[in-house]
Amino acid sequence: MPQNPFKWLYPGMKVKRWLFASLLGVVIVGAGAVLAAEPYPFVSVIGILWILCGMVFIVMGMGKMIVSLLTLFLPKGERELVNILYQKRYLERGPKIVVVGGGHGLSHLIFGLKEYTANITAIVTVADSGGSSGRLREEFNIVAPGDIRNCLVALADAPALMGELFQFRFSKDSELKGHNFGNLFLTAMVQLTDGDFERAVKETSKVLAIRGSVVPSTVSNVHLVAEYADGTRTQGEASIPNPNSRVKRVYLTDEDAYPTADALEAIAQADVVILGPGSLYTSVIPNLIVKGMSEAIAKSQAFKIYVCNVMTQHGETDNYSASDHVQAIVDHSNKDVLDACLINNITAPIEALKRYQGEGSYPVVPDTEKIQEMGYKVVATDLLGVTDYVRHDSKKLNQALIKLIETHRVIRR
Repeated sequence: MPQNPFKWLYPGMKVKRWLFASLLGVVIVGAGAVLAAEPYPFVSVIGILWILCGMVFIVMGMGKMIVSLLTLFLPKGERELVNILYQKRYLERGPKIVVVGGGHGLSHLIFGLKEYTANITAIVTVADSGGSSGRLREEFNIVAPGDIRNCLVALADAPALMGELFQFRFSKDSELKGHNFGNLFLTAMVQLTDGDFERAVKETSKVLAIRGSVVPSTVSNVHLVAEYADGTRTQGEASIPNPNSRVKRVYLTDEDAYPTADALEAIAQADVVILGPGSLYTSVIPNLIVKGMSEAIAKSQAFKIYVCNVMTQHGETDNYSASDHVQAIVDHSNKDVLDACLINNITAPIEALKRYQGEGSYPVVPDTEKIQEMGYKVVATDLLGVTDYVRHDSKKLNQALIKLIETHRVIRR
């Protein structure tokens, strides 16, 4: 609905009285200027007094009008006002960062990066086939919404309760058992936009008032296929982990699936492109094998960083070192999709690792020299976070990324 500018003049707004006072001041100043130009000293003095009087009206009127507007925000909305100013004046001058991946690793990363820059574009895989996303994509023939939802919530500037709502999962006793509200919302939005998934994501972005943008890597309803060293194949992202044979390569069911225009545009304009963190074969590489995506990243003038995982994933990257992760990315894309690698070089406490040994997961060995021999810069540092899980510490990771970005790029605000 078009905005009515005359609403500011409605009764009770406490704006028009001070606006009219300012306008009256302008008239008085104008009249005073005319009198001050007269050759008679007495009249000139009166003109100067009128000018001073008019300026008082202008200053008082403008000041009171500004106070009236600020009371709409203060004190209750003080934090919101400060956030608006912070975002407009500082974050919008930050570097243009494109983050490519999926899963929880991507959403955790951009949650921290949004306090560094508002110019974030998350390019997200849509090949998920498990859980709520998998059920919805099969029933409604849409691309998987789950990873998109996580990134939207991570970048949201909406109230915390709105984020909790989008992450709410219905109980197993419900007819909607296992479904996530955010996934259902995105699915409904796709229906309302006549099947336009990109538009559905943009409209949902407005609801959550996100800082930055989230775009699917493709809108083709693709599935991920893995080919193993023993020659067998498995279709479906959720079925790919296989402890009996090493992954040889992954590809999409629709090998002619193209990237979205927004994804390509973001890559072309990026100052920095970050791959990962996330599952190597099911979160990071699925984006790179969309036709034309790797070529776009390789051609980009952006500084390109790969964030290597802290732990191996059983059935997917068993016994992989950091250089094995890098090699898999290069084999599936292009040697020019990377400039630098960020790797954790601290080993988690034995007590924490014991929980992972039963799952066949171990720390990724930071073989930095091999990666350097491949022609890439390497930063190996403490990125470790140990809680219930052994993963990247969000604060450490963001600090390391910012340091790497500002060391190798001239970023001006």
